Amino acid sequence: DELVFLDITATIEKRKTLLDAVKRTVEAISVPLTVGGGIQSLQDIQDLMEVGVSTVSINTAAVRNPDFVKEATKKFGSKKIVIAIDTHTSSRVPSGFEVMVTGGREPTGIDAVEWAGKAQDLGAGAILPTSMDADGTQAGYDIPMTRAIANAVSLPVIASGGAGTLEHLYEAITEGHADAVLVASMAHFGKYTIKQIKEYLAEREIPVKL
Repeated sequence: DELVFLDITATIEKRKTLLDAVKRTVEAISVPLTVGGGIQSLQDIQDLMEVGVSTVSINTAAVRNPDFVKEATKKFGSKKIVIAIDTHTSSRVPSGFEVMVTGGREPTGIDAVEWAGKAQDLGAGAILPTSMDADGTQAGYDIPMTRAIANAVSLPVIASGGAGTLEHLYEAITEGHADAVLVASMAHFGKYTIKQIKEYLAEREIPVKL
C-alpha cells in the first residue's frame, strides 16, 4: 500500500536526505512514498513534498526540538507527519523502552512510550516505532514495545524492526496492537512477495487492499 524510504545514515553523516534518489523513486512508483532521514527543517519537508513525497518521517530532530513537530503539523497537516521512534530495551526508563537517536546509536534517557504520547499531543499523524534490538534479526517484532506504544496513543502505529515470517506480521497486529506493519529484509531478499504477504493476512481476516 505504501513504500517507506528511510535514509538511516543521513543524520549520522550530517547531511540532508538524498533528494535526487527520492525524486527518481517517486517517478518510478504508483503508490504513496514516506521518506525519513536527515529532516531538520520545514524547508527540508517542503523540498520533499515538492518532488512528490506523500508523508515524512521525523526522528532525531523531533526529539531534540519537539516544537519542530508542532510547526511541521501546523504547516503541512498531521497526516503528513510521522514520528519515528527508535527504541532500545533499557532499565533506565519506566516503560523499559528508551528512545535512541542518531540512527539508533545514541541513548537519550527518554521513555519511548511517554515520547509517543507527547508526539501525539504535538500533532503527529502516526507513530513508527522500531526496535533497535530486533531490527535486522528477522526474529520477530518487539511485541511488548509495540503494544505499549499502541496502547498509549490513539494514532495509527506502524510496527517496525525484526519481521522475518508471515506469522510475525500477524502477531504485530493481533498481539502488538499495531495498525500496520513495515517489512524490509523479508521483502528485499525475495523471501515473500507483497502479494503473498497480503493474501496471508487477508486469510486471517486482517483488512488489507488486495
